[in-house]
Amino acid sequence: MREMQENAMTQERRSQGIKLHDEAGFEGMRKAGRLAAEVLDFIAPHVEPGISTEALDRLCHDFILDHGAIPAPLNYRGFPKSICTSINHVVCHGIPGPKVLKDGDSINIDITVILDGWHGDTSRMFFAGTPSVKARRLADITHEAMMRGIEIVKPGVTLGDIGHAIQSYVESERCSVVREFCGHGIAGVS
Repeated sequence: MREMQENAMTQERRSQGIKLHDEAGFEGMRKAGRLAAEVLDFIAPHVEPGISTEALDRLCHDFILDHGAIPAPLNYRGFPKSICTSINHVVCHGIPGPKVLKDGDSINIDITVILDGWHGDTSRMFFAGTPSVKARRLADITHEAMMRGIEIVKPGVTLGDIGHAIQSYVESERCSVVREFCGHGIAGVS
């Protein structure tokens, strides 16, 4: 019975255009994801009042190239930079430029790399200087929401189940989710 269920799930995924990967594919995605996370670790001490998002982009760009990868956003559908920098009320995919961070700014830095043909994509929220109480609260709520989503991931759990866990928690904290941006997969470059 279990084998029939797994075969049915595999057929459904194929019909939806979801490619199943082998261990080599998983390892490629792990390495690319690890590098993307290392870029965030590298840039963390540079996120401080007085630095421009352009300077953050250049630092990340050089780090990515120095590690044998390429920045996936650069020139993708006309995107002009190597990372995304979303300051304060910008939801996502902000374009780095001359804007200089001020004390108290929150900034999400979104990193996507292509390493050996595989994508790695992650982001992290940073604060330049001392955040406001509201900014700290929002960051804490979003982190907890992410952890609640991750906590329930296992075979058979749907994306809807994960989304429900996240949204229920967020709304219990008198916040809301952004419905227009809901995520994507990663894989190899085709």
